[in-house]
Amino acid sequence: MKYLGIDLKKPKIGVFDFTSCEGCELQLANKEETLIDFLSLVEVVNFREISSDQSDNYDIALVEGSISRRDEIDRLKKIRAKARVLVALGTCACFGGVNHLKNHFPLKEAVREVYGENSVDTGKVKRVGDIVEVDLEIPGCPVSKAEVEKIVVNIVTGAEIKFPKYPVCVECKQNLNTCVLDLEKICLGPITRAGCGAVCPAAKAGCLGCRGPAEDANYESLIRIMQEKGFSEFLIKEKLDFYNAFSGVVA
Repeated sequence: MKYLGIDLKKPKIGVFDFTSCEGCELQLANKEETLIDFLSLVEVVNFREISSDQSDNYDIALVEGSISRRDEIDRLKKIRAKARVLVALGTCACFGGVNHLKNHFPLKEAVREVYGENSVDTGKVKRVGDIVEVDLEIPGCPVSKAEVEKIVVNIVTGAEIKFPKYPVCVECKQNLNTCVLDLEKICLGPITRAGCGAVCPAAKAGCLGCRGPAEDANYESLIRIMQEKGFSEFLIKEKLDFYNAFSGVVA
């Protein structure tokens, strides 16, 4: 039996990082309570943060980070050629993430602001899906390790993979959180896909939309409500642009 082209035995997994903080990889490494059960289903053959072993023989490639250099494009294409399933892991890989903010400025100006007059090999930030075909996307900044484990287990066992269609607001209500908008803070929870457990609003911080758009999100209504609460058009746009998760969805 196969699922997504993978024999349902003990698939080999490679984890790779590109332009990112590697926080999503740390989420996977910091999973001691479920590590034994998880490793009984898979074989990790390439994961720089936890092992010096490196193998190009893998079935599933988990790719973290956005793409911002020419050598990253070549490396990503080689990973895609070897992997039966390629998973974009985290908001940077799925949408461009915080790194994508660099694209809002002239490239030379952005580089000079950080590196001065030093020469740096860098270019416009792209999503993983802009370069190669992506089979699955797991958004989040960082990803939920429980969600990643569940998805990998579903691939191994042949179970259907499902993501929530409803917004973060549903999880806020389930957790009995105080609405962040009522605390006079901008929150993108009403238009952002759930699945994170509403961790930011639970901490009284507004959702920044790292998981991307929920289905049937009413963008116009949320923007109108935020404007009625006194938030400027500039500030609203700044929040919507933060992860590049709503590019092409909200004008």
